[in-house]
Amino acid sequence: MTSVIRARALALGLVVSLCTAGLAAADTLRIVPLVRDGQVLVSCQLVDGYTQDVRNVVQSGLKTTFTYTVELRVRVPMWVDRVVDSTVVTTTVQFDNLTKRHLISRSLDGRGDDAKVTDDENEVREWLTAFDKLPLFKTSRLEANREYYVVVRAAARPSSNVPLWPWGTSVSGMTKFTFIP
Repeated sequence: MTSVIRARALALGLVVSLCTAGLAAADTLRIVPLVRDGQVLVSCQLVDGYTQDVRNVVQSGLKTTFTYTVELRVRVPMWVDRVVDSTVVTTTVQFDNLTKRHLISRSLDGRGDDAKVTDDENEVREWLTAFDKLPLFKTSRLEANREYYVVVRAAARPSSNVPLWPWGTSVSGMTKFTFIP
């Protein structure tokens, strides 16, 4: 009998911790869409994404990549929401232990967007955990006065979490906007 009570208490504790983790993850990704000059500009910040574990991996010289999958979606009544467009923003950093400098680069859908060499760790943190007003989508595919939403899923490699965790190690968030031309 006591084993049944223990099992139920453990299950309840697991459910509570998973729900709490989901709520915490929702607060860690800030997304701001902005419509300008025929494009949807997206800003995103992964709050507290540059943890001590990530810093240690970067400082070891191991190539570290943050991948942001960004989708522009529209609600479809009584059906699955439609993906209007999607893009992948990838930011990579590699620390050179000899020169004590970081090579950081950003690509959009696999095409190089920007790269630089720096010795400023704050700049590395900013590049890995945020992007500002990137022109990711064209408004020519949008209908006027319709509500859309941007979904961002962020993941880091290499991952120091449990490799076979069934719910994954990425964080996601969404924000709505109305397209007014």
